[in-house]
Amino acid sequence: MKTRFLSWRSSSRAGVLAVGAILAITAVSFSVAAQQRLSRRYPAGQNVRIELRNISGTIVVESWNKNEIRLSATIESKGTTVTPRQINESFVVDVMSDNRGRGDVGDINFKLQVPVNSSVDLETRRGDIRVADIRSGLVRAHVSSEGDIELTNVSALHVIAQNVIGNIFFDGEFSRGGTYEFKSNKGDITIRIPGDSDFRLVAASPARRIALNDFWNNNFKTQDGRKYVGDVGDGRSSVSVTNFSGQITFMRR
Repeated sequence: MKTRFLSWRSSSRAGVLAVGAILAITAVSFSVAAQQRLSRRYPAGQNVRIELRNISGTIVVESWNKNEIRLSATIESKGTTVTPRQINESFVVDVMSDNRGRGDVGDINFKLQVPVNSSVDLETRRGDIRVADIRSGLVRAHVSSEGDIELTNVSALHVIAQNVIGNIFFDGEFSRGGTYEFKSNKGDITIRIPGDSDFRLVAASPARRIALNDFWNNNFKTQDGRKYVGDVGDGRSSVSVTNFSGQITFMRR
């Protein structure tokens, strides 16, 4: 009897494991089935303004050699609405407005390929933002909660990069008369620019973690290591960097 009991118990355990595996496979299948993919192209001028307001998910914007916009998106939740609109010289995607009154819309991961001279204005509550190879009047990236910001090979007259938790990386050039603002509550901020860059810098870090490296000169005024104010070269552009608990680092490009 004991042998039969053990045999029955083993068989039952195997059955439970098999059912569990089937349920797991089914759950994955439902998840994949619920995921939607969007891919569309829109005609655009060379100086189009891109405005994207997301709630959660990654945003990637990069340039290409075409006078059109290619939008690709992966939408996690079934029933979530994404309605791109072209308004005059602007291309607008506003996930919050499109889904007002809904509960959790899940992650939406965007990738946009745009003309190189496009102005870019991006927001999300949570998720990474990456912009590459843009030369324009404006590049703005704002994460109101948690997410990294990466701006690579960017040359714009005005650049704004802000997050609460996450790293900020800027690799590009400062234009004459331009304004550049980088701010994070918790995360490292790294600025990589050409060695001959000219700018007026205000850098503040209560944590006293500011490394100007090759851009340091004796004209800088410091306040107990928490704030650096001074000119590099002729100070022809304005740069503000604020980090409440992470490192601020300047690097030669």
